[in-house]
Amino acid sequence: MKSNTTARKHLRRTALIAGVVAAVALPLGLNASAQASAPAPAKVSAVAPRSVSGTPGQAMTRVADFYGAYIDAKGDYEDPDATLATALRKHYLTPDFALRLAAWEEENGVDGVLRAQNVPARWTVTDNGAVGHGHEVIVTLTFGSGDTTQKIKLFVLLERYDHIVDIGTTSNR
Repeated sequence: MKSNTTARKHLRRTALIAGVVAAVALPLGLNASAQASAPAPAKVSAVAPRSVSGTPGQAMTRVADFYGAYIDAKGDYEDPDATLATALRKHYLTPDFALRLAAWEEENGVDGVLRAQNVPARWTVTDNGAVGHGHEVIVTLTFGSGDTTQKIKLFVLLERYDHIVDIGTTSNR
């Protein structure tokens, strides 16, 4: 299990680094020269490859990035990265919400970002539209596998500057 989890963790980190490099290279016009020198990818199978896309500043992308990285940091049971999880909270949450969330966690004894003691096996992120001067995104976390799954739906509210100001189990609408 550790090798599978570690492999996923390394793959996601590699993809994150590649995304950052692409984000820097595209505006500089370096992408065309990189593509010209790169060999064509080999066909692996007849199944269409899956893809994930997003844009900077898009609320849904920002929440998906946060939850994906946070779950990776917390999810390696043999080697969780608490330092990364803390840094992600500092980067994505407003200071006020981080304090409220810490108090909620103390009272409830579970991770406030995940609303659970463990990490989900799967998650989906869905846009829920504008709310006042902010934006709401629905995060559905699926825990367990097979016949023993449990889903938790969280409503994540971002301020207009794309920082998370609330995570709750009811909509702000």
